[in-house]
Amino acid sequence: MQTIAPRSGIAPRSGTAPRPGLAPGLWRLLLVLVAATGAFLAGAAPASAHAALTGSDPKQGAVVDKAPAQVKLTFSEKVAMSDGSVRVLDPSGKRADTNKTTDLGANTYGVKLRKNLPDGTFTVAYQVVSADSHPIAGAFTFSIGAPSDTKAVLPDQEAGGGLVGVLYDIARYLSYAGFILVVGGGAFVLGCWPRGAGVRPVQRLVTYGWVTLTGSTLALLLLRAPYTGSGKLADAFDMGKLGDVLNTKTGAALVSRLLLLAAAALFIAVLFGAYDKREDPKEKKDLTFGLAIGGTVVALGIAATWAMAEHASTGIQAGIAMPVDVLHLLAVAAWLGGLAALVVALYRTSSVEAVAVRRFSRVAFASVAVLAATGLYQSWRQVGSWSALTGTSYGQLLLVKIGLVVVMVGVAYLSRRWTGRLTSGTGEGAAEAATAVLVEQRAEKKPVTVPAPAGGGDDPERSAQLARQRAAMATAREKRVRDADPDRSGLRRSVLTEAGVAVVLLAVTTALTTTEPGRTEEEAAKATSAAAAAQRSGPLTLKVPFDTGGQDGKGTVRLELDPGRTGSNDLHVYVKRPNGSAFDVPEVKVSLTLKAKGVGPLPVAPDHIATGHWTASGVQVPMAGNWKIAVTVRTSDIDQVTVKKNAQIG
Repeated sequence: MQTIAPRSGIAPRSGTAPRPGLAPGLWRLLLVLVAATGAFLAGAAPASAHAALTGSDPKQGAVVDKAPAQVKLTFSEKVAMSDGSVRVLDPSGKRADTNKTTDLGANTYGVKLRKNLPDGTFTVAYQVVSADSHPIAGAFTFSIGAPSDTKAVLPDQEAGGGLVGVLYDIARYLSYAGFILVVGGGAFVLGCWPRGAGVRPVQRLVTYGWVTLTGSTLALLLLRAPYTGSGKLADAFDMGKLGDVLNTKTGAALVSRLLLLAAAALFIAVLFGAYDKREDPKEKKDLTFGLAIGGTVVALGIAATWAMAEHASTGIQAGIAMPVDVLHLLAVAAWLGGLAALVVALYRTSSVEAVAVRRFSRVAFASVAVLAATGLYQSWRQVGSWSALTGTSYGQLLLVKIGLVVVMVGVAYLSRRWTGRLTSGTGEGAAEAATAVLVEQRAEKKPVTVPAPAGGGDDPERSAQLARQRAAMATAREKRVRDADPDRSGLRRSVLTEAGVAVVLLAVTTALTTTEPGRTEEEAAKATSAAAAAQRSGPLTLKVPFDTGGQDGKGTVRLELDPGRTGSNDLHVYVKRPNGSAFDVPEVKVSLTLKAKGVGPLPVAPDHIATGHWTASGVQVPMAGNWKIAVTVRTSDIDQVTVKKNAQIG
């Protein structure tokens, strides 16, 4: 059996042996780097979109004359919404809605309001789940009649945040890591190193991967309700809420993953049991074929639980994106999982066949090629523009990832060079390594003599001590065999470095799955800006009650600023008595102040044109901001009052 230890027949060389040149493999390195550039742009779980609130009726900050029948919310994509997902709170903080939400179509949802609502400022709070499984939440206000103080209290915790959010993200990371170890480790044994099926450290690696994936999937299932809802860890054990989770797309995907993991457990049992013990070549070949088919089906199914429930299932061309996502995940697992198995084999076993290293080198190269093909497509779906690549959080994470991928591919190229030296049997330490191997082989054949315990009888304590000494000697002997070849040591170091970069790369990839993609962030920003522009294009209306304290000193003043944006505006002021009739008061004055910018007060002296009606043209609003509008109303020679309200202009 050929191993990566150099053959004893290799003659020693004097001086320093020449290193393999770059020229023969340069084209391969360039091809891998180009492929990796495309691979980094996608991520292990291609994203589509987080939903964003793009409009509402009433609009944010609007003042309406009477209470609407319902509040409508429009999102950038379809969301999962249940009763209670939208709450409307009156100025006193009490519920003003009927707790029933309705899908109105076109990504618009409504919640009906109760009757006989008081005037004042109302708060609309929403928490929904986007089509790509991520929770989103927010709040805005509108006013009936006139703005007022509000006692509405909203939770400080962001949706998907807090301790539950941290635990959920950890479980998500572990699920990816477990998937990579199970699929990649199993594929490495079956396709590259069949003898590894009987190696205990490799068995433990794949088994631990299965345990990690199973445990993290259970954790995700339990944490799903508090993650998308209250944020309270105790809700993870609420069976009623767990039942609600099972009725969602994500819940069904997690349950399907658990069922597929049961089949994966059977695959692992056969691989490390009957397959390892099979000695007849024909029977082993047949079993290899069966395990390859069954393992591929199970791996495809597990990968599909991500693709069909999360990012790839939403957005444009979802029918293409889902199978592409499955291929991407399998390629990641074959590369990184096989790499982890190779690290274990190099560090925890005395020998690894050179043919196994060569086979994995080819598998890794093919995996990077698949990552490139799928990554280039997914990069178009996710990023969409150069500005999104550099100007969004998602794009910046991708830039971090490209650096990690390039480093990893560079280290992988060094590993290929070490592999070439090992398989060719050349190198600076070949003769020394061969001598060391021969010495160790002779040492293994030489019996170890141990003096009998004094007294001639059996001494259990002494026997145990001798057993420990023999085990220590065997371990040291195995380590010397492993470390005898400097080329093997070089391969171990390069592969370990590659695996370390892979751990960080997986963390960045996990972060990408919870970050709003650049394409969506830009589209949501454009939609929000358009909605805000539409809101600003309408006249700004404020309705404010006043009381000067004198006789006949009560009433209401209504201001209309048209078009209600920066630049020139027309101002209309209407003063009415409590019974709604026009109220001619001796004087009305208006001023505008933008305290945040130190602008104002800008006085406005409207002209009286009709009973209870004053107007001014060409009122200049120099910049956008939250302006304080002060209205002074004088009802007699000595009775006057100034009322103030804030309004967003521009």
